[in-house]
Amino acid sequence: MGKIPVGIANLDNLIDSLYAGDNVVWEVEAGTSSELFLHHFIMQSFADNQNVIYISFNKSPQSVLQQIGNIPSQEHFRLLDCFTSGKGKNDRAFIKFYENYPDISVIKIDEPANIANFTTILKSIEDSLPAGRRYIFDSLTGMQDLWGDENSTYKFFTYMCPRLYDLGTVAYWILEKEAHSQAFKANLRHITQVVLDLYKRKDKLYIKALKLDGRSNREAFKPHPYEIDSNKKIIITPTKKEPPFDIGTKIKELRTSIGMSQKELADKVYLTPSFISQLESNQISPSLNSFMQICNALGVTPGAILEEKSLDDVQWLIKKEKIFSNLSLNENGLKGYRIVRNGNMSGTLVVLEPYTKIERRFIPEEGKTLIYVLKGDVSVVIDNKEKTLRPGDSLYLKEEIPSLWKNEGGDKAELLLLCS
Repeated sequence: MGKIPVGIANLDNLIDSLYAGDNVVWEVEAGTSSELFLHHFIMQSFADNQNVIYISFNKSPQSVLQQIGNIPSQEHFRLLDCFTSGKGKNDRAFIKFYENYPDISVIKIDEPANIANFTTILKSIEDSLPAGRRYIFDSLTGMQDLWGDENSTYKFFTYMCPRLYDLGTVAYWILEKEAHSQAFKANLRHITQVVLDLYKRKDKLYIKALKLDGRSNREAFKPHPYEIDSNKKIIITPTKKEPPFDIGTKIKELRTSIGMSQKELADKVYLTPSFISQLESNQISPSLNSFMQICNALGVTPGAILEEKSLDDVQWLIKKEKIFSNLSLNENGLKGYRIVRNGNMSGTLVVLEPYTKIERRFIPEEGKTLIYVLKGDVSVVIDNKEKTLRPGDSLYLKEEIPSLWKNEGGDKAELLLLCS
């Protein structure tokens, strides 16, 4: 089966071109210049000496012809005008086109809201042309507006999509993504062969595949930025391939940092120690549900495992996000986040939840400890003496052992714990 180019070299490389029988649904956002993707496909079809049938629900014939530009000959092009008697409501401004329109096949559909009549006309045009023709349905959204609901549009699509596939054609279907339900889009994706997404984020344009039947390259499913130059040429920038992220090693590092064994982790997430071992050696990948359970068991957010170091990362800088991803203690309203652990020195951020009372030791039994109150008011009992510590106060413990910690306020209290 030969490849059919789309007229945009970067896109052909990205999706491995098109193949006879492909129905391509374009899910587009406003401002993404989707009409230029149609233009390049039509020009490529003319260059391949193929017939183009353009079915317009959203634009007048004059607008469509201006958008396409030069058309080699009448025999290569048919324009089915469902706009003039549809959204155009037979307004005189649109009817005038037919008084002096170019020498080209433009067929005005008088009752485009009559789906059966429209389908009959479309089939008769198909029968009059040789095989290999290309189709443009300029707006599934326009069909829905005219035909009244998604169900009618979906029924037409489920009829035409397999038919065009069997005929060995290539068809473009344009869909304004915000105008349709998620169920409608999901149903179309199930039936069609190719789905491409055009969207805009912070003034940048992106394209990515949502479905590509029969293609093994997965790069197309990543967002790829594209630009439009002064000659209306579309330039797609391939996303740089990144090495696979080492999730298993990151899980192992977090597990060992809190002193948890593989068996303990396995028991918490209802998996086997063998599974955890294979996961940490990157022999297997976790399901989404297992991954979320592992994050919960380790006391970290998914981002703490998935985040990758950037070029700006430096060893001497420890950001807040990094600290709060290193949960080393979590029980009875007390949480400890390891900041640093290096030889005989360690630093921990201790958080006491509101109205928490701790009657146990959570600092090392040996060595000296400095505790600095960052936030909140905390009461501490040492040698039967109770003192209240406020933000900015410190404790310097050499041999003393606090027997009670209390946060009796309505806010969290934060302590910086330094041990040597």
